[in-house]
Amino acid sequence: MKTLKAKIDNPLSDLISDDIFELLDSHGLIDDKSVRDYQIRKKFKQLRATKVSAGDAIDSIREEYPYLQFDTIRKIVYQISK
Repeated sequence: MKTLKAKIDNPLSDLISDDIFELLDSHGLIDDKSVRDYQIRKKFKQLRATKVSAGDAIDSIREEYPYLQFDTIRKIVYQISK
């Protein structure tokens, strides 16, 4: 008899497979804050590509993450990669 595993929604599906994500997550190797920041940057790029102003894009993202301030999201999306 097959057992059904509860699938974790893979927020990094465009980078890694679901199996790899589940393995890393099960070992505590996924940094939730970094994943959130990646999703915010990705959403910001998508909005900007559709000619939405930067301020409106950040406001739209704030609706999804109401606990983040405008300046915090601005810092996330304009953060220079090291």
